[in-house]
Amino acid sequence: MSEADATTLDDLVGQLERAAEQLRSGDLSADAAATVVEDCAALASQASAELERRAREVERDPRPGQDSLL
Repeated sequence: MSEADATTLDDLVGQLERAAEQLRSGDLSADAAATVVEDCAALASQASAELERRAREVERDPRPGQDSLL
C-alpha cells in the first residue's frame, strides 16, 4: 500500500468523522443535515470502493510464501 493510498482512505475517514460531528452537534437545519447525510453516503461509497480495490490488489499479488495450494 502506497502512502497516497493511505492518505486517500485517511482523508475519507476524516471527512466522515467531521460530518458525524456536525450531525451530532444538532446545529444543522433539517435540509443541511439531509445534505450532510447524502455526502456521507457518497464518502462511504468511495471508501468502500478504495477498500475493495486494495483487497483485489492483495489477492492479485500474494506475499512471498503465500502461494495458492491448488
